[in-house]
Amino acid sequence: MNDKRFIEQVRDRPGLYGLGHTYHPTAAFLLGFDQARSGGLLRGFNEWLAVRHGELSSRHWLVTVLAQALPDFTFRGFDHLRLESEQEQQATDLLLSLILEFLEVRDDPWALASMYAQYHHLRALLHEGDPP
Repeated sequence: MNDKRFIEQVRDRPGLYGLGHTYHPTAAFLLGFDQARSGGLLRGFNEWLAVRHGELSSRHWLVTVLAQALPDFTFRGFDHLRLESEQEQQATDLLLSLILEFLEVRDDPWALASMYAQYHHLRALLHEGDPP
């Protein structure tokens, strides 16, 4: 099974993987799967998110995606994460759809090279005024 099909199955049948439509457990599951694949599933996901939004961020993708899904929500750490059912669903749906969109880029060598070129351009812009 390829990565795209795996993510589609997680999205379509979360109960099969012991998940509900809840953000933190789904994100943790995907992090674990990524680690089991030696980072192969989500390698480049943070960079892709930065390019997609045209700005660099020090936040991990877990927080970046949550902030995109719930712009008015203030993140204070996962120990304090209390979301309504609708917010959980919204954040989880966005996470899985973003990963599927990312996999299209990751699996296309030209698109992936372009994404990294754009990412390095963003980094260069950030460091433009730094002393040598």
